[in-house]
Amino acid sequence: MTSDTKPKAPVVEQHQDTQTLAVGEDPLMDVVFQALAHARRRQMLDLVSANPGLTVGKLASNFDISRIGVMQHLTVLEKAGLIIPFKQGRTRQLYVNMVPIQQIHERWTDTYGQYFASHLTGLKDRAEARAMARETVGEDDGSEKELTPITPIKRTSRG
Repeated sequence: MTSDTKPKAPVVEQHQDTQTLAVGEDPLMDVVFQALAHARRRQMLDLVSANPGLTVGKLASNFDISRIGVMQHLTVLEKAGLIIPFKQGRTRQLYVNMVPIQQIHERWTDTYGQYFASHLTGLKDRAEARAMARETVGEDDGSEKELTPITPIKRTSRG
């Protein structure tokens, strides 16, 4: 591997603010959220994720904006650490770095929260399926129906 093909660490702007950050405030995480806020950048991440090593030119051909516009979006994604470019001769191959997204996920979820979220999602899916079945069969006459009992959730201590 030559020196021009080694991966470079994501560039993150250093904040020169002298203010004390509030508890939980994370300027680097803000950069990631700002990068993900734009639909076109999320589309770019999807394409690069599905096609690791995609070149900038091939990526740009998927959008109806100029190559310069694509480069500006890529710069935002690179500063957030979401895209890692590898220079291969005159081309830049792009790869997705999922670490910043994983860090966001880990910050707001834990094993306890995931447990309840998955059960609530299952409950929602069952309720929607039952409603769809009633619509197709024509059961929804407004009368009370016996509901299938839900398995009680076993509480565990966090530790």
